Amino acid sequence: MYFDVLDGPRAEAETVLLSAGLGGAAGYWAPQLAALRTRYRVVAYDQAGTGRDKHKLPADYSIATMADEALAVLDASATGACHFVGHALGGLVGLDLAARHADRLLSLTVVNGWAAAHAHTRRCFEARLMLLAHGGPQAYVRAQPIFLYPADWLAQNAPRMEREEAHGLQAFQGADTLRRRIAALLAFDATAWLSVLRTPSLLFAARDDVLVPSATSVQLATAIAGSALHVAPWGAHAVNVTQPELFNSILLDFLDRALRS
Repeated sequence: MYFDVLDGPRAEAETVLLSAGLGGAAGYWAPQLAALRTRYRVVAYDQAGTGRDKHKLPADYSIATMADEALAVLDASATGACHFVGHALGGLVGLDLAARHADRLLSLTVVNGWAAAHAHTRRCFEARLMLLAHGGPQAYVRAQPIFLYPADWLAQNAPRMEREEAHGLQAFQGADTLRRRIAALLAFDATAWLSVLRTPSLLFAARDDVLVPSATSVQLATAIAGSALHVAPWGAHAVNVTQPELFNSILLDFLDRALRS
């Protein structure tokens, strides 16, 4: 288990737990850390099988297993309850926690997530798995930015993309791990129990996300009573990276309202 704890401005500051998407690494949230630390204690962790925590995953690996791992991070970091912020797969982890361990969540933010994988999302992951099978890690990592970022942003950040590709190959989580994590997110289905969730929730999406249609966030917001929804017109799947100022502002506003409620 690998996690980082960043102290907040006060000893009594509440904790924000950051859970990445399929990449799984704590470093995904770098654009949010400075803004969050002005008001909150922050915990970010590497999910099992990724980042600094590489090891073989069981064949029956699931989102519920990942949620149990997140609980272990809360315990190990001496965090009673947290504001949970999850991106895509990480958001599914948060939904599972809200259903089974609501007492550990002060609020829940799901970024470009879903209750059950959309048919378009399934097609995208099928294509990515075919790339992995026939082109290996290099083809998979090379294609990954297409699913994460807007085309114009990609073109304007070519040197950064070269660095990300090199890092992605060096830190590649392994084909078997990746297949099991993708299988877990595709198997997840929360549609039957979303209506019982009572954790204050924010659903954040980007209208131009080519991997996860923003309609899935609208569906989540409709099903989760009292939830808030923001759909950015631009920013794609990694909207917290491409639109950090907008994302951080809306997230902090939501967390502050959750704190006062």
